[in-house]
Amino acid sequence: MLNEKQIQENWDDLIRLIEDTFEGDRKDKLLQMYEQLKDRMMFAPASGTEHFHSCYPGGYVHHVLNIVNIAKDIKDVWYNNAAYMDDYTEEELVFAALHHDLGKVGDLEGDNYIPNDSEWHRKNQGKIYVTNPELQYMAAPDRGIWILNQFGIKISLNEMLGIKLADGMYDDGNIKYFKTYSKDTTLKSNLPYIIHHADMTTTRIEYEQWLHSDKDISLNNISKTKKQVKQEQKQVDNLKEKFDELFA
Repeated sequence: MLNEKQIQENWDDLIRLIEDTFEGDRKDKLLQMYEQLKDRMMFAPASGTEHFHSCYPGGYVHHVLNIVNIAKDIKDVWYNNAAYMDDYTEEELVFAALHHDLGKVGDLEGDNYIPNDSEWHRKNQGKIYVTNPELQYMAAPDRGIWILNQFGIKISLNEMLGIKLADGMYDDGNIKYFKTYSKDTTLKSNLPYIIHHADMTTTRIEYEQWLHSDKDISLNNISKTKKQVKQEQKQVDNLKEKFDELFA
């Protein structure tokens, strides 16, 4: 669970990420979309069942921020093992990670997840939310791409595939993209693989956060530790520069 302060901090981090990553007309339209959806998106869960992932108010934003961080880590693993990384940009990676679950927010008017009014199902099956029956049924990636379209936000081919294929072969419709027997039909970018791996990894970690909720193993704490390491490394680099200048 997140408290009010944590929900607000996550939202501020999300907006800051958009402002720092994108520019021009696309940034303006993204900020417009997030402002219009703020009241719902800020408190949306990432799933409807407590033992899935981030099934609580603010869980959606918490989840996508985690996905961005893990996707960057996985990109580094691929890079450090000499994978070809010139087939997508950092901006495309962040964009796909941020919006892979956008459809879970709902459409322009209604939430995707609404509180379950069945006490029995909440207590015995952990089904805290149910899918809003008033919405047109759509797979979450498809609805997310549709929402982006409604705000006139252009997406690249890499971004579209990164969003659409985030669930990997857990979605039967994606099998033809991943299970190929010809180099001509193999995905031409590694971005969908990285987004899918990031989604699987993050979802598992968030499940373990729920399972071991009495222990302090949150991704937030991991992120703080990584920030501390980077700050310390920056201090070391600055000292080294000054040392080199003195003895040059």
